Amino acid sequence: MRNVKISACQLKLKPLTNFEEFASQVKSMINQVPEESDYVIFPELVTLGLLNSFPNSDQFEASDLVRVSEYTDDYKNLFRNLAIQRKQVIIAGSHLERREDKYFNICYVFDKDGRNIEHKKTHIFPAEADWQTSEGNELEVYDIGPAKIGIAICYEAEIPEISRILSLKGAEIIFCPSYTFSEAGFWRVRHCAQARSIENQVYFVHCPTVGDPAIPVSAAGYGRASILSPCDLAFPYNGVVTEAGTNQNTVITGTVDIDELYKNRKSGAATTFYDRTRRESMYAKYPPFQTAVKQ
Repeated sequence: MRNVKISACQLKLKPLTNFEEFASQVKSMINQVPEESDYVIFPELVTLGLLNSFPNSDQFEASDLVRVSEYTDDYKNLFRNLAIQRKQVIIAGSHLERREDKYFNICYVFDKDGRNIEHKKTHIFPAEADWQTSEGNELEVYDIGPAKIGIAICYEAEIPEISRILSLKGAEIIFCPSYTFSEAGFWRVRHCAQARSIENQVYFVHCPTVGDPAIPVSAAGYGRASILSPCDLAFPYNGVVTEAGTNQNTVITGTVDIDELYKNRKSGAATTFYDRTRRESMYAKYPPFQTAVKQ
């Protein structure tokens, strides 16, 4: 067995007056993470509470959310140092960051030696257009820690092609930092995360932001973090390895067996990973987007 321990930090946003308060909030959560956890994940837009640190933040509009980019260096240094100190791989949620004349929703992954990789969100949720965010164009899988991992930020879980590409590139665990403003939004991502796990026979870790940063933009997060598996005899029958309470500021931890994924792909009751490839010649008869969608 190749067991991997994962901790998801379901961080509850609150108004923050300076970066030190944010760092204290993050450290308080990560101190609840077992030392033996291999991976630690934080939610999407984890720095959003820092908007309240700017003058006249009560007058901000949606387009002002990108102001948190000014904290990029502090944010990266905080999580880099935590990864080094704790000797754990940290998926540091995501953060709005300026690159030249554009802003991106970027997830950073920090290795135990402080080195990092980044993933720019490739499909922005329609509401994100108001935040001036641009889309990334790369999907990669990384050998960081004891497994091969991919990143799908929130809405990317709702795009099946993302997880399929990651799984074909070797992803064994897909980490999904997420931030949804409604219960309906949460369930869209959660149900899609479970579907992606079943379709591709991978583990999927859904870590949502909850709470309210108290900014003028409607941004109260709703969610319940979970570590998900395929639904088969070798896994929990409902596919839920573990999950958090709704909207709590809490940490959940679960252990998954990577080797079991490969066994399940070959001999499970459902062998969707290979079966989706086995009939590609049939799929080729039906090119995607062949018929225009009528409005």
